[in-house]
Amino acid sequence: MLQRGVTVWFTGLSGAGKTTVSRVVAGELRSLGYQIEILDDDLLRENLTNDLGFSKADRDENIRRIGFVAKLLTRNDVIVLVSAVSPYRHIREEVRNSIGNFIEVYVNASLDICEKRDIKGLYQKARAGQIKNFTGIDDPYEPPLNPTLECRTDLETIEESANKVLLKMAELGYIN
Repeated sequence: MLQRGVTVWFTGLSGAGKTTVSRVVAGELRSLGYQIEILDDDLLRENLTNDLGFSKADRDENIRRIGFVAKLLTRNDVIVLVSAVSPYRHIREEVRNSIGNFIEVYVNASLDICEKRDIKGLYQKARAGQIKNFTGIDDPYEPPLNPTLECRTDLETIEESANKVLLKMAELGYIN
């Protein structure tokens, strides 16, 4: 099967459902025979960008590095699914322009819902002052102005969100 490389970039607050939706999309794409790679920010921070903190400059560099890996895979006709908070518009645009074949998926859920889903207790720690510069609490999240697609995981099921992504990929000619 011939396939075109594309990066599908899932952005949104911690707990919005980026990783969950991307895993469902990945499972469906694999079952259809597509070559895919998942780049999840939590795993990348442990292995590729563990020298970076959470200052604005470090967050930007984190996204640049993820974007570089995604670009290499995309140009080799891999479908890349990136799950990363990526809170700042300017760096998402920089990565989009660098990669070219790029679908920005805004995984949107209210801060209240994200906090209720937070199994790691990160929001609670941020509100208690134990974590500084936490996106959505004391550091901003800049929602995409014109995302390719928006998934409202607080209003739709994970399967509905994943199907929206797959339909958009088909509409744009990346999958059949």
